[in-house]
Amino acid sequence: MGSQSRKRETMRTKLFPLTVVVLGLMLCHEPGIDAQENPDFHVVVNMVQLNVAVTDKNGHYITGLRPKDFAIAEDGILEKTATFAEGNEPARSLRELGEDSSAPPSLATRSSDGALGSSFDSQIRGANVFVLFDTSNYMYRGFVFAQDAITEFIRSLESADKIALYSYSRDLSRAAPLTSDRSQVVRAVRSTVAGDEAALYNALLLTLKDAAQNTGRKVVVVFSNGPDNSSVVPPEDVAEFAQSAGVSIYMISTQKAQLEPVSTAVFDRMTAATGGKAYFAKDWQDEHRAFASVRDDLAHLYSLSYYPKANTNTGWRAITVKLIGDQLKKYKIRTRNGYRPQPSRFSSENRTTVPGVVPQ
Repeated sequence: MGSQSRKRETMRTKLFPLTVVVLGLMLCHEPGIDAQENPDFHVVVNMVQLNVAVTDKNGHYITGLRPKDFAIAEDGILEKTATFAEGNEPARSLRELGEDSSAPPSLATRSSDGALGSSFDSQIRGANVFVLFDTSNYMYRGFVFAQDAITEFIRSLESADKIALYSYSRDLSRAAPLTSDRSQVVRAVRSTVAGDEAALYNALLLTLKDAAQNTGRKVVVVFSNGPDNSSVVPPEDVAEFAQSAGVSIYMISTQKAQLEPVSTAVFDRMTAATGGKAYFAKDWQDEHRAFASVRDDLAHLYSLSYYPKANTNTGWRAITVKLIGDQLKKYKIRTRNGYRPQPSRFSSENRTTVPGVVPQ
């Protein structure tokens, strides 16, 4: 019996390398898989998109800037702008804008499905706006006023924008999926009811993950009437995901949140890190003004993108955007301050990209 066991072990030892070779040949000849590709874990970073607000010292928007007025750096490496748009204009390559004759056409206008030309423009035009409405028990007083403010905001957005309405208390409700049909979203607002404890950060993370699946400008507008008292997700993790996914967060809260200094500080840090803004409304009329400010911000954002140059850093990558020229340096810039590339397993047929980054 011992002799037979040794023989079987010897056969397995001899056959194992052969099996590996055969499997390797099968993979190489499988349709769509290049023999030179090694299906391993990689960091895939293609086109990084930024929403950039430019204002003067009084908060007035600066319009009419061109790609040459901006300088983008990632980890200190100067990057080359690939596409540019102002407001709800369609994003166009610098070649299309007549500002870069050296840009390779295959690089400048390629969309996520690999097509060239106007298909990219249609994906980037307008914003995907996710409204996250606090329907927790903090909202019993003034619930109807909040619904009115959100309804007015939805109706006032540009026609190019698509809108989704989510609500939350302890759980998240996807009341209306992303759509250009304003009436559908308004009906969803009117159907919301106030309820349980508030798990803001849990709901916000789920909303951000939904938003990250979309191409183009992505923003989440949160209405909160109080602090979080039920989440298991730390706000730092939520903020980092939003930065890496390229989603700007706007927070509109009442003064109840300001009664808890920690919530106030978290709202300020989270919105600043993602390129959004935080508002603390004194009353329901002030909330209408806050929503109007968000609408104006979306209408005046510059959309810039770039293809990152070679960078061995697989951790956090810092992004800085500056204005060029003495006359422009006095203005303020607001945008996200970085992202973290995620390792993705891919093949030539199924390639997964970094969240918030438009793939080639």
